[in-house]
Amino acid sequence: MMPAGSQQERLLTLLRVGSIFAPEPLEATDILIADGRIAALGRDIDIPAGWPLQVVEARHLIAVPAFIDQHVHVTGGGGEGGCGTRCPEITAYEIASMGIGTVVGVLGTDSISRSPADLLAKVRGLKAEGMSAYMYTGAYRVPPPTLTGDLQRDLAWIPEIIGLGEIAISDHRSSQPRQDEIERIVSDTRIGAMLAGKRGICHFHLGDGKRGLEPLRRLLSETEIPADQVIPTHVNRHTALLEEAADYALAFNASVDVTAFEDAGDGLSSFDAVSRLLERGVLSERITMSSDCNGSLPEFDTQGAYLGMKVARNTTLIADWQRIVREGVLPLELALGLISTSVARVLGLHDKKGRLAIGFDADVALLNSELQPQQTFVAGNCIFDVSSG
Repeated sequence: MMPAGSQQERLLTLLRVGSIFAPEPLEATDILIADGRIAALGRDIDIPAGWPLQVVEARHLIAVPAFIDQHVHVTGGGGEGGCGTRCPEITAYEIASMGIGTVVGVLGTDSISRSPADLLAKVRGLKAEGMSAYMYTGAYRVPPPTLTGDLQRDLAWIPEIIGLGEIAISDHRSSQPRQDEIERIVSDTRIGAMLAGKRGICHFHLGDGKRGLEPLRRLLSETEIPADQVIPTHVNRHTALLEEAADYALAFNASVDVTAFEDAGDGLSSFDAVSRLLERGVLSERITMSSDCNGSLPEFDTQGAYLGMKVARNTTLIADWQRIVREGVLPLELALGLISTSVARVLGLHDKKGRLAIGFDADVALLNSELQPQQTFVAGNCIFDVSSG
Protein backbone atom coordinates (compact mmCIF):
# COMPACT_ATOMS: atom_id res chain seq x y z
CA MET A 1 0.00 0.00 0.00
CA MET A 2 1.45 3.37 -1.01
CA PRO A 3 0.69 6.70 0.71
CA ALA A 4 -1.35 9.30 -1.16
CA GLY A 5 0.86 11.97 -2.67
CA SER A 6 3.88 9.69 -3.08
CA GLN A 7 6.08 9.79 -6.16
CA GLN A 8 4.92 6.28 -7.12
CA GLU A 9 1.28 7.23 -7.57
CA ARG A 10 2.25 9.55 -10.43
CA LEU A 11 3.77 6.70 -12.46
CA LEU A 12 2.05 4.81 -15.23
CA THR A 13 0.89 1.48 -13.84
CA LEU A 14 0.57 -1.68 -15.90
CA LEU A 15 -1.40 -4.57 -14.42
CA ARG A 16 -0.61 -7.90 -16.08
CA VAL A 17 -3.30 -10.35 -14.98
CA GLY A 18 -4.62 -13.79 -15.88
CA SER A 19 -8.07 -12.66 -17.02
CA ILE A 20 -10.30 -9.60 -16.99
CA PHE A 21 -14.03 -9.39 -16.34
CA ALA A 22 -15.15 -5.87 -17.18
CA PRO A 23 -17.79 -7.21 -16.08
CA GLU A 24 -18.07 -9.21 -19.32
CA PRO A 25 -15.01 -11.39 -20.02
CA LEU A 26 -12.37 -9.69 -22.19
CA GLU A 27 -9.60 -11.10 -24.33
CA ALA A 28 -7.28 -8.50 -22.84
CA THR A 29 -4.94 -9.41 -19.99
CA ASP A 30 -3.20 -6.04 -19.50
CA ILE A 31 -4.60 -2.87 -17.92
CA LEU A 32 -2.63 0.34 -18.41
CA ILE A 33 -3.40 3.05 -15.87
CA ALA A 34 -2.54 6.74 -16.23
CA ASP A 35 -3.67 9.69 -14.11
CA GLY A 36 -6.04 7.54 -12.10
CA ARG A 37 -7.92 6.20 -15.12
CA ILE A 38 -7.76 3.23 -17.43
CA ALA A 39 -5.76 4.32 -20.47
CA ALA A 40 -5.65 1.05 -22.41
CA LEU A 41 -6.70 -2.60 -22.31
CA GLY A 42 -4.92 -5.23 -24.35
CA ARG A 43 -2.42 -8.08 -24.49
CA ASP A 44 1.30 -7.60 -24.02
CA ILE A 45 1.03 -3.82 -24.08
CA ASP A 46 4.41 -2.38 -25.02
CA ILE A 47 5.57 0.74 -23.18
CA PRO A 48 8.48 2.75 -24.60
CA ALA A 49 11.74 2.49 -22.69
CA GLY A 50 12.31 5.28 -20.21
CA TRP A 51 8.66 5.94 -19.47
CA PRO A 52 7.89 6.12 -15.70
CA LEU A 53 6.21 2.72 -15.46
CA GLN A 54 5.32 0.47 -12.55
CA VAL A 55 4.47 -3.11 -13.57
CA VAL A 56 2.30 -5.33 -11.35
CA GLU A 57 2.72 -8.99 -12.31
CA ALA A 58 -0.45 -10.83 -11.32
CA ARG A 59 -0.88 -13.50 -14.00
CA HIS A 60 -2.54 -15.81 -11.48
CA LEU A 61 -5.29 -13.31 -10.57
CA ILE A 62 -8.61 -12.16 -12.03
CA ALA A 63 -9.18 -8.42 -12.53
CA VAL A 64 -12.72 -7.12 -11.91
CA PRO A 65 -14.21 -3.68 -11.22
CA ALA A 66 -13.58 -2.81 -7.57
CA PHE A 67 -16.69 -3.39 -5.51
CA ILE A 68 -19.05 -0.59 -4.43
CA ASP A 69 -20.76 -0.70 -1.03
CA GLN A 70 -23.66 1.74 -1.05
CA HIS A 71 -24.57 1.41 2.64
CA VAL A 72 -21.77 1.78 5.19
CA HIS A 73 -21.92 3.36 8.64
CA VAL A 74 -18.43 4.80 8.23
CA THR A 75 -18.74 6.82 11.46
CA GLY A 76 -20.37 3.87 13.23
CA GLY A 77 -24.05 3.23 13.82
CA GLY A 78 -25.93 2.04 16.85
CA GLY A 79 -26.82 3.91 20.00
CA GLU A 80 -30.25 2.34 20.42
CA GLY A 81 -29.23 1.06 23.85
CA GLY A 82 -27.54 4.26 25.04
CA CYS A 83 -24.13 5.83 24.49
CA GLY A 84 -22.34 2.62 25.43
CA THR A 85 -23.82 0.87 22.39
CA ARG A 86 -22.41 3.19 19.72
CA CYS A 87 -20.60 1.22 17.02
CA PRO A 88 -17.00 2.07 16.05
CA GLU A 89 -15.89 3.82 12.88
CA ILE A 90 -14.67 1.71 9.96
CA THR A 91 -11.13 1.97 8.63
CA ALA A 92 -9.95 2.28 5.05
CA TYR A 93 -8.05 -1.01 5.44
CA GLU A 94 -11.22 -2.88 6.48
CA ILE A 95 -12.99 -1.54 3.40
CA ALA A 96 -10.23 -2.19 0.86
CA SER A 97 -9.43 -5.68 2.19
CA MET A 98 -12.79 -6.84 0.85
CA GLY A 99 -12.07 -5.59 -2.68
CA ILE A 100 -14.24 -2.53 -2.09
CA GLY A 101 -13.00 0.66 -3.72
CA THR A 102 -16.04 2.91 -3.24
CA VAL A 103 -18.28 3.39 -0.20
CA VAL A 104 -21.31 5.53 0.51
CA GLY A 105 -21.56 6.65 4.12
CA VAL A 106 -24.84 6.76 6.00
CA LEU A 107 -26.09 7.91 9.37
CA GLY A 108 -28.74 5.82 11.09
CA THR A 109 -30.86 6.00 14.21
CA ASP A 110 -28.52 8.38 15.99
CA SER A 111 -28.33 11.78 14.32
CA ILE A 112 -27.99 13.53 17.68
CA SER A 113 -24.49 12.53 18.83
CA ARG A 114 -23.50 12.05 15.18
CA SER A 115 -24.25 14.48 12.40
CA PRO A 116 -23.91 14.99 8.64
CA ALA A 117 -20.86 17.13 9.43
CA ASP A 118 -19.19 14.19 11.21
CA LEU A 119 -20.07 11.99 8.27
CA LEU A 120 -18.62 14.41 5.73
CA ALA A 121 -15.39 14.68 7.75
CA LYS A 122 -15.05 10.89 7.83
CA VAL A 123 -15.79 10.60 4.10
CA ARG A 124 -13.10 13.16 3.34
CA GLY A 125 -10.73 11.32 5.66
CA LEU A 126 -11.30 8.08 3.75
CA LYS A 127 -10.66 9.94 0.50
CA ALA A 128 -7.38 11.24 1.92
CA GLU A 129 -6.42 7.60 2.60
CA GLY A 130 -7.05 6.74 -1.05
CA MET A 131 -10.62 5.45 -0.94
CA SER A 132 -13.40 6.63 -3.22
CA ALA A 133 -16.07 7.81 -0.79
CA TYR A 134 -19.45 9.53 -0.91
CA MET A 135 -22.31 10.06 1.50
CA TYR A 136 -26.04 10.55 1.85
CA THR A 137 -27.35 13.59 3.65
CA GLY A 138 -30.02 12.98 6.27
CA ALA A 139 -30.61 10.09 8.66
CA TYR A 140 -33.52 7.96 9.92
CA ARG A 141 -35.70 10.89 10.89
CA VAL A 142 -37.89 13.29 8.96
CA PRO A 143 -37.30 16.19 8.55
CA PRO A 144 -33.78 14.96 7.80
CA PRO A 145 -30.74 16.69 9.31
CA THR A 146 -28.63 18.49 6.71
CA LEU A 147 -25.35 20.39 6.44
CA THR A 148 -26.68 23.58 4.88
CA GLY A 149 -30.17 23.58 6.37
CA ASP A 150 -31.73 22.58 3.06
CA LEU A 151 -31.76 19.31 1.11
CA GLN A 152 -31.49 20.97 -2.27
CA ARG A 153 -28.49 23.04 -1.21
CA ASP A 154 -26.76 19.97 0.25
CA LEU A 155 -27.11 18.14 -3.08
CA ALA A 156 -26.23 21.17 -5.18
CA TRP A 157 -23.18 22.44 -3.31
CA ILE A 158 -21.47 19.50 -1.60
CA PRO A 159 -19.71 17.17 -4.09
CA GLU A 160 -19.56 14.17 -1.77
CA ILE A 161 -23.34 14.11 -1.22
CA ILE A 162 -25.02 11.92 -3.84
CA GLY A 163 -28.44 11.44 -2.29
CA LEU A 164 -30.64 11.27 0.79
CA GLY A 165 -30.63 8.44 3.31
CA GLU A 166 -31.10 6.30 5.08
CA ILE A 167 -34.68 7.40 5.78
CA ALA A 168 -36.46 4.88 8.02
CA ILE A 169 -39.95 3.67 7.18
CA SER A 170 -42.06 0.79 8.53
CA ASP A 171 -39.89 0.71 11.65
CA HIS A 172 -40.59 1.60 15.28
CA ARG A 173 -37.33 3.59 15.25
CA SER A 174 -38.49 5.81 12.38
CA SER A 175 -40.12 9.19 12.87
CA GLN A 176 -43.29 7.75 11.30
CA PRO A 177 -43.26 10.19 8.36
CA ARG A 178 -46.55 10.99 6.65
CA GLN A 179 -46.94 10.25 2.96
CA ASP A 180 -46.79 13.92 2.03
CA GLU A 181 -43.53 14.30 3.99
CA ILE A 182 -41.98 11.40 2.09
CA GLU A 183 -43.07 12.91 -1.21
CA ARG A 184 -41.63 16.30 -0.26
CA ILE A 185 -38.15 15.08 0.72
CA VAL A 186 -37.88 12.84 -2.35
CA SER A 187 -38.91 15.75 -4.57
CA ASP A 188 -36.44 18.11 -2.90
CA THR A 189 -33.66 15.56 -3.33
CA ARG A 190 -34.51 15.13 -6.99
CA ILE A 191 -34.44 18.87 -7.72
CA GLY A 192 -31.22 19.47 -5.78
CA ALA A 193 -29.55 16.60 -7.60
CA MET A 194 -30.71 17.84 -11.00
CA LEU A 195 -29.12 21.21 -10.29
CA ALA A 196 -25.83 19.45 -9.56
CA GLY A 197 -25.98 16.88 -12.36
CA LYS A 198 -26.34 13.97 -9.92
CA ARG A 199 -28.73 11.00 -9.72
CA GLY A 200 -29.81 11.98 -6.21
CA ILE A 201 -31.25 8.69 -5.02
CA CYS A 202 -33.29 8.36 -1.86
CA HIS A 203 -32.06 5.39 0.15
CA PHE A 204 -34.89 4.01 2.34
CA HIS A 205 -34.33 1.79 5.38
CA LEU A 206 -37.09 -0.83 5.63
CA GLY A 207 -38.02 -2.10 9.06
CA ASP A 208 -40.22 -5.09 9.82
CA GLY A 209 -43.38 -3.03 10.32
CA LYS A 210 -46.68 -4.08 8.78
CA ARG A 211 -46.72 -1.22 6.23
CA GLY A 212 -43.70 -2.66 4.45
CA LEU A 213 -43.14 -1.03 1.08
CA GLU A 214 -46.56 0.62 0.94
CA PRO A 215 -45.19 4.20 1.31
CA LEU A 216 -42.88 3.66 -1.67
CA ARG A 217 -45.55 1.97 -3.76
CA ARG A 218 -47.79 4.96 -3.17
CA LEU A 219 -44.96 7.35 -3.98
CA LEU A 220 -44.38 5.76 -7.39
CA SER A 221 -48.08 5.24 -8.12
CA GLU A 222 -49.38 8.64 -7.08
CA THR A 223 -46.58 10.99 -8.14
CA GLU A 224 -44.33 11.57 -11.14
CA ILE A 225 -41.20 10.46 -9.28
CA PRO A 226 -39.33 7.84 -11.38
CA ALA A 227 -38.56 4.46 -9.85
CA ASP A 228 -34.79 4.90 -10.19
CA GLN A 229 -34.98 7.76 -7.69
CA VAL A 230 -35.85 5.42 -4.84
CA ILE A 231 -33.84 2.49 -3.41
CA PRO A 232 -35.35 0.38 -0.58
CA THR A 233 -32.75 -1.53 1.45
CA HIS A 234 -32.93 -4.34 4.04
CA VAL A 235 -35.72 -5.90 1.95
CA ASN A 236 -34.63 -9.37 3.12
CA ARG A 237 -35.48 -8.56 6.73
CA HIS A 238 -38.18 -11.23 6.64
CA THR A 239 -39.69 -13.49 4.00
CA ALA A 240 -42.94 -11.57 3.54
CA LEU A 241 -41.04 -8.33 2.99
CA LEU A 242 -38.80 -9.97 0.39
CA GLU A 243 -41.86 -11.27 -1.48
CA GLU A 244 -43.29 -7.76 -1.40
CA ALA A 245 -39.96 -6.42 -2.68
CA ALA A 246 -40.12 -8.83 -5.62
CA ASP A 247 -43.63 -7.60 -6.46
CA TYR A 248 -42.45 -3.99 -6.13
CA ALA A 249 -39.42 -4.52 -8.40
CA LEU A 250 -41.53 -6.24 -11.05
CA ALA A 251 -44.43 -3.77 -10.92
CA PHE A 252 -42.28 -0.63 -11.22
CA ASN A 253 -39.17 -2.01 -12.95
CA ALA A 254 -37.44 -0.78 -9.79
CA SER A 255 -34.19 -1.73 -8.04
CA VAL A 256 -34.06 -3.26 -4.56
CA ASP A 257 -31.10 -3.66 -2.22
CA VAL A 258 -30.55 -6.72 -0.03
CA THR A 259 -28.40 -6.57 3.09
CA ALA A 260 -25.68 -9.07 3.89
CA PHE A 261 -26.82 -9.73 7.44
CA GLU A 262 -24.16 -11.52 9.47
CA ASP A 263 -26.92 -13.26 11.42
CA ALA A 264 -30.12 -13.20 9.37
CA GLY A 265 -32.25 -14.32 12.34
CA ASP A 266 -35.87 -14.29 11.14
CA GLY A 267 -34.76 -12.86 7.81
CA LEU A 268 -32.94 -14.28 4.82
CA SER A 269 -29.25 -14.18 4.04
CA SER A 270 -28.28 -12.04 1.07
CA PHE A 271 -27.46 -15.28 -0.79
CA ASP A 272 -30.97 -16.64 -0.18
CA ALA A 273 -32.55 -13.26 -0.93
CA VAL A 274 -30.82 -12.85 -4.28
CA SER A 275 -31.69 -16.44 -5.19
CA ARG A 276 -35.36 -15.92 -4.33
CA LEU A 277 -35.64 -12.61 -6.19
CA LEU A 278 -34.18 -14.22 -9.30
CA GLU A 279 -36.63 -17.13 -8.97
CA ARG A 280 -39.46 -14.61 -8.84
CA GLY A 281 -38.31 -13.16 -12.16
CA VAL A 282 -36.57 -10.02 -10.94
CA LEU A 283 -33.74 -9.18 -13.34
CA SER A 284 -30.26 -9.43 -11.85
CA GLU A 285 -29.52 -5.84 -12.86
CA ARG A 286 -32.39 -4.73 -10.57
CA ILE A 287 -30.80 -6.35 -7.52
CA THR A 288 -27.93 -4.92 -5.49
CA MET A 289 -26.19 -6.04 -2.30
CA SER A 290 -24.76 -3.93 0.51
CA SER A 291 -23.15 -4.62 3.88
CA ASP A 292 -24.70 -2.21 6.43
CA CYS A 293 -21.13 -2.39 7.74
CA ASN A 294 -20.39 -0.98 11.21
CA GLY A 295 -24.09 -0.48 11.77
CA SER A 296 -25.83 -2.04 14.72
CA LEU A 297 -27.81 -5.27 14.63
CA PRO A 298 -30.07 -4.57 17.61
CA GLU A 299 -32.55 -6.99 19.15
CA PHE A 300 -35.85 -5.81 20.61
CA ASP A 301 -38.65 -7.63 22.40
CA THR A 302 -42.26 -7.61 21.21
CA GLN A 303 -42.82 -4.30 23.04
CA GLY A 304 -39.88 -2.61 21.33
CA ALA A 305 -37.59 -2.73 24.39
CA TYR A 306 -33.87 -3.00 23.61
CA LEU A 307 -32.32 -6.40 24.38
CA GLY A 308 -28.83 -6.21 22.90
CA MET A 309 -26.90 -5.84 19.67
CA LYS A 310 -24.06 -6.92 17.43
CA VAL A 311 -21.92 -4.86 15.04
CA ALA A 312 -22.26 -5.61 11.32
CA ARG A 313 -19.16 -6.37 9.25
CA ASN A 314 -18.50 -6.38 5.51
CA THR A 315 -17.06 -9.90 5.41
CA THR A 316 -20.53 -11.42 5.00
CA LEU A 317 -21.18 -9.32 1.88
CA ILE A 318 -18.19 -10.78 0.07
CA ALA A 319 -18.76 -14.32 1.39
CA ASP A 320 -22.39 -14.37 0.22
CA TRP A 321 -21.42 -12.88 -3.15
CA GLN A 322 -18.73 -15.54 -3.62
CA ARG A 323 -21.27 -18.22 -2.82
CA ILE A 324 -23.63 -16.84 -5.49
CA VAL A 325 -20.90 -17.43 -8.09
CA ARG A 326 -19.60 -20.74 -6.71
CA GLU A 327 -23.07 -22.32 -6.54
CA GLY A 328 -24.00 -21.14 -10.01
CA VAL A 329 -26.80 -18.78 -9.02
CA LEU A 330 -25.24 -16.26 -11.42
CA PRO A 331 -22.12 -16.39 -13.60
CA LEU A 332 -19.30 -14.07 -12.55
CA GLU A 333 -20.05 -11.43 -15.19
CA LEU A 334 -23.66 -11.05 -13.96
CA ALA A 335 -22.82 -11.46 -10.28
CA LEU A 336 -20.46 -8.48 -10.53
CA GLY A 337 -23.51 -6.33 -11.14
CA LEU A 338 -24.76 -7.05 -7.63
CA ILE A 339 -21.84 -5.29 -5.95
CA SER A 340 -20.33 -3.18 -8.71
CA THR A 341 -21.85 -2.49 -12.12
CA SER A 342 -25.51 -2.20 -11.10
CA VAL A 343 -24.59 -0.31 -7.94
CA ALA A 344 -22.75 2.27 -10.04
CA ARG A 345 -25.86 2.67 -12.20
CA VAL A 346 -28.15 3.00 -9.18
CA LEU A 347 -25.94 5.69 -7.67
CA GLY A 348 -25.48 7.60 -10.92
CA LEU A 349 -21.74 6.79 -11.05
CA HIS A 350 -22.01 4.55 -14.11
CA ASP A 351 -20.05 6.94 -16.34
CA LYS A 352 -16.85 6.36 -14.34
CA LYS A 353 -17.24 3.36 -12.04
CA GLY A 354 -18.45 -0.22 -12.15
CA ARG A 355 -16.64 -1.14 -15.39
CA LEU A 356 -13.11 -1.75 -16.58
CA ALA A 357 -13.10 0.41 -19.69
CA ILE A 358 -10.93 3.11 -21.22
CA GLY A 359 -11.56 6.44 -19.54
CA PHE A 360 -13.14 4.93 -16.41
CA ASP A 361 -11.67 5.31 -12.93
CA ALA A 362 -8.93 2.74 -12.43
CA ASP A 363 -10.74 1.03 -9.55
CA VAL A 364 -9.68 -2.61 -9.83
CA ALA A 365 -9.94 -5.60 -7.52
CA LEU A 366 -7.61 -8.53 -8.15
CA LEU A 367 -9.17 -11.83 -7.03
CA ASN A 368 -7.70 -15.30 -6.66
CA SER A 369 -9.38 -18.46 -7.97
CA GLU A 370 -11.58 -18.52 -4.85
CA LEU A 371 -12.71 -14.95 -5.64
CA GLN A 372 -10.93 -13.67 -2.54
CA PRO A 373 -9.52 -10.12 -2.92
CA GLN A 374 -5.71 -10.05 -3.05
CA GLN A 375 -5.16 -6.44 -4.12
CA THR A 376 -7.43 -3.41 -4.41
CA PHE A 377 -6.59 -0.42 -6.60
CA VAL A 378 -8.49 2.88 -6.41
CA ALA A 379 -7.70 5.52 -9.03
CA GLY A 380 -4.70 3.38 -9.94
CA ASN A 381 -3.20 3.35 -6.44
CA CYS A 382 -2.87 0.07 -4.57
CA ILE A 383 -4.58 0.63 -1.23
CA PHE A 384 -4.70 -3.03 -0.17
CA ASP A 385 -2.26 -5.85 -0.83
CA VAL A 386 -2.79 -9.11 1.03
CA SER A 387 0.94 -9.88 0.86
CA SER A 388 1.75 -6.78 2.91
CA GLY A 389 -0.95 -7.52 5.47
